[in-house]
Amino acid sequence: MIIYILSALLFLIGLYGILVKRNLIKIVIGLCIMEYSINLLLAVIGFRKDATAPIITPGFEKALFVDPIPQALVLTAIVIGLATTALLVAIAVRVHEKYGTFDIREIRKLRG
Repeated sequence: MIIYILSALLFLIGLYGILVKRNLIKIVIGLCIMEYSINLLLAVIGFRKDATAPIITPGFEKALFVDPIPQALVLTAIVIGLATTALLVAIAVRVHEKYGTFDIREIRKLRG
């Protein structure tokens, strides 16, 4: 039960980073923290205490197995999160090249 609370706390830390911080890099880091908290939650959902790997062999037909579907979803989410993070960092670098700052308030002032 405590791991679910810690995952929610990690999500809220990432949400805080997105909503409160004004630096683009800090916003990207907050988004990464939120993604990792969701990955942690999905991995914990598939965990079962005293379970074995989901490989059926003779004699283990009625054994307790770990659920492999959340693990596969987490692997897919990691790849998608990596691509999203790379895209966001590339956009942040381009914004910095154009405006010379990562601060959102300064970028909003430069509209025109």
